[in-house]
Amino acid sequence: MAGKTLTRADLAEAVVRKVGLPRNESQDLVELILAEIATSLADGEQVKLSSFGSFGIRQKGERVGRNPKTGKEVPITPRRVLVFRPSNVMKDRINKGNKRDKPAAPAPSATEAKPERRAARKATPARQA
Repeated sequence: MAGKTLTRADLAEAVVRKVGLPRNESQDLVELILAEIATSLADGEQVKLSSFGSFGIRQKGERVGRNPKTGKEVPITPRRVLVFRPSNVMKDRINKGNKRDKPAAPAPSATEAKPERRAARKATPARQA
């Protein structure tokens, strides 16, 4: 997966261009929004952004893992993990970006390709050993 990474500075610059706020206020606004999301998640609340997706915290229980080098069993402590679930609108938007503008031409079937191969073989002179 290649491409540019969207940064806080990029978000702030987009606010400057589209909303017209001064650069320092745009940066403060982006920081405020991200801080509010982070605080809500740290408090265990779910964050839902319409047409984007939802962020949540999932509690994972203790389990037994294995050290791949030694094969020894190691307990993995319980922990909370951040999960993101994209909305259907976001999924559709992402999938539309991956589609081609024109549908690909269907590949010729094996029977359609054979006459061309035969004609090509007849056109080339036979090898002499």
